[in-house]
Amino acid sequence: MAIDIDRLRRTPAYPFVEAAHYLNLPVSTLRAWCLGQRYRHNDEVRVFENVIQLDGEPRDGLSFLNVVEAHVLMAFRRKHRIPLPKIRQALEYTSQQLEIERPLADNRLQTDGLDLLVERLGALINVSKDGQLEMASVVEAYLSRIERDPKGVPIKLYPFTRNDDTSDAPAPVEMNPLVSFGRPVLVGRAVPTAVLADRFKAGDSLVALSEDYDTTSEAIEEAIRCELDRRRAA
Repeated sequence: MAIDIDRLRRTPAYPFVEAAHYLNLPVSTLRAWCLGQRYRHNDEVRVFENVIQLDGEPRDGLSFLNVVEAHVLMAFRRKHRIPLPKIRQALEYTSQQLEIERPLADNRLQTDGLDLLVERLGALINVSKDGQLEMASVVEAYLSRIERDPKGVPIKLYPFTRNDDTSDAPAPVEMNPLVSFGRPVLVGRAVPTAVLADRFKAGDSLVALSEDYDTTSEAIEEAIRCELDRRRAA
């Protein structure tokens, strides 16, 4: 029986707590991105709408594509703290101009779409050309962690395993909806990072684990980092 890969990518599989952990985000932040949020401004209750459209019901969590979208959205928020309403406006503009359904996951964001989006954001928040170039560079580092099929649809995500989110940060861990139900695994070995972390906590050394799985101690260490609370360790 053939696997419907497109359906698998869009099937909710990650509870908010779990997705936030792998993305190194506060759960409340991820929920706000996906569900919107009420907030108070000068004694007035306001609402900003969600930026990410979930592929299922909120209780079911995020799909793989939703996780990819959140990963890309982090690039705009973590470095530049761009207000979500401005990001949403820029994404809607980019979506209309390029006629794409979900720009944060679309491969055209890696080409002409990125310039269009960054230029629009620059106009909305009054960022200089140099600032726009810096913003684009940060986003490109996040986009480089996404592997796509020949049609440009995301098939793998290489999440950051540490707070270093530059383009040359290690990428020994992958999330693939076809492997281990989309949970993080060691690249090339398909060993869940949770298994490695459990063995390490039980007393196995990095060297012993690297010998067992025929890889480097550095790769094992980064894979274990994926299971740590990096916000607490930072």
